[in-house]
Amino acid sequence: MGDLCQNQRRKFWFAVIWRLCNFCMSVFFSLATYVQINDPDAGLWMVGYGVPAVLAGLVGLNPHVTETLPWRRLSDLHVTLSAAVAAMLAWRLDKERLSEMFHQEEGREFSGLLLTTVWLLLCRHSGRAPVGLLRVLTAVGITVFPFVAWLYFHLNQELRANWPTHCKTAI
Repeated sequence: MGDLCQNQRRKFWFAVIWRLCNFCMSVFFSLATYVQINDPDAGLWMVGYGVPAVLAGLVGLNPHVTETLPWRRLSDLHVTLSAAVAAMLAWRLDKERLSEMFHQEEGREFSGLLLTTVWLLLCRHSGRAPVGLLRVLTAVGITVFPFVAWLYFHLNQELRANWPTHCKTAI
């Protein structure tokens, strides 16, 4: 009886953490959508971050939404397009032998697409069964990383010295 109760508590807390991670990622993707406002191709990137912001927010509200056809189709479409564009950007970065990836716009775009793709794949089918330890730990790690990285680049102005103006002025 004690093991059953402990197992139920663990499942409860995993579900709470999973939902919080989705809300945090929704906030992050929303911020990423906002900072695209100064970008020359803002519309494209605002959709690129806005769709995962909405999808992650929906998972935060109701984890079982991942089992609905509209959520799955929109997620699959976004993952497919993001993976294709990320592959093209990776090829370009490799072809041009660009170093210091985060100083290159293509490197930042590649990283953003990779992050949205990995997050949506992590969310996939998370509503089928209780979320397990591995998914929760992965979600926490992925959730913390972009906020820490953004803070790090924001505090270290010398890292942003060579960025184009539209990357420096949004936030």
